[in-house]
Amino acid sequence: MSILSIKEASVFTEKMKPVFVVNRKIANTAIGRDVVEALATYEFPVLKTTIAQRIAFAEAATSGSTVLETEPQSLAAREIESLVREIMEVGA
Repeated sequence: MSILSIKEASVFTEKMKPVFVVNRKIANTAIGRDVVEALATYEFPVLKTTIAQRIAFAEAATSGSTVLETEPQSLAAREIESLVREIMEVGA
């Protein structure tokens, strides 16, 4: 979906609040930082929470589960929980 399409859809869906989420971020890399900076040039906010590229996500998917079910204490699960909290704050 393009940014133009999102803008057009938000006219009809008043409650829609588009945001960017950096997903599959490779920790401590220049590209991870560069992506956040590049997204900041758009009019939609970039959430502070990022989702890193983690083996836990692939392992959970192969079992048809989520990291919240398979590894609830993991960094991956904490990232998802943080993302949910942040999205709920934006939507409030």
